[in-house]
Amino acid sequence: MLDKNGIAKRIAQELKDKWYVNLGIGIPTLIANHVPKDIDVTFQSENGILGMGPFPYEGEEDADLINAGKQTITALPGAAIFDSATSFAMIRGQHIQLTVLGAMEVADNGNIANWKIPGKMVKGMGGAMDLVASADNIIVAMMHTNKRGKSKLLKQCSLPLTGVACVKRVVTNLAVLDITSAGFKLVERAPGVSVDEIKASTEGRLVIEGDIPEMSL
Repeated sequence: MLDKNGIAKRIAQELKDKWYVNLGIGIPTLIANHVPKDIDVTFQSENGILGMGPFPYEGEEDADLINAGKQTITALPGAAIFDSATSFAMIRGQHIQLTVLGAMEVADNGNIANWKIPGKMVKGMGGAMDLVASADNIIVAMMHTNKRGKSKLLKQCSLPLTGVACVKRVVTNLAVLDITSAGFKLVERAPGVSVDEIKASTEGRLVIEGDIPEMSL
């Protein structure tokens, strides 16, 4: 199965030349480290930067240059820094071609829960609701199961929803799955992972058609 960098590397294959891409907190931030060399992609972070680069090397961090998850980042030549109002105008105006988010749960109808666990202190939803309400192309990067081994790909989300029927594709440490009217459609499996392992780890409806290829990373 994949580690977090492996998930990010697989999602990087979804990027298209000249796209503007929003990277959410968590695994999605790693995608900036795996951009194919033959394409030009501009990453946006909702706290107000366009032209975000890969993570800095140790010792080269700038504490004033951070992403929405408060991680230090780099800025590529030509990058722009602006206020949150401008950032969310880009998002709400649908000027972003792809949004990649982390999630705690995804349902087989495309619902997503990624902002709150009841009883735990949170600062607020942040930009997640704007992103899922405005974006037409949402990929979720997540682990397939929780630390107890229970599926996070469900028939119905148990946590408070961030968005309804908005997720298009899910990439986990086990598989690539598309959201369809019939449920999660298995598209690819991670290296060394069997279809039976994916079945056993998926609570939601799972559609399997023909031979499922292994991811090429």
